[in-house]
Amino acid sequence: MNNKNVIFMNLNFEIMEGILYVTDDNNKKKFVQIDLEKYGEMWSEFYDILIAESRKNDERIPLEEVKRMFAANEL
Repeated sequence: MNNKNVIFMNLNFEIMEGILYVTDDNNKKKFVQIDLEKYGEMWSEFYDILIAESRKNDERIPLEEVKRMFAANEL
C-alpha cells in the first residue's frame, strides 16, 4: 500500500481507552492517535525518546569543543 494514496483508513482498532490505532485495509496498524488530555504527560516522555532515537547516529561533538564554540559565539 502506498501511503501517499490513502484517503481513508479504519479508525476502529482501540486497545485501551484513549489510544486509537489507525489500520489499513488488511487491519495492519499504521498510525496511532493518543488522547493528550489523558496521556499528555506520558506523550512528552515518549516524544523525547523518539527524538533521541532519531539522533542516535548523529555526529557527536566533544563537550570541550562545544564550550569553545559557544565561547567563540560559533553556536
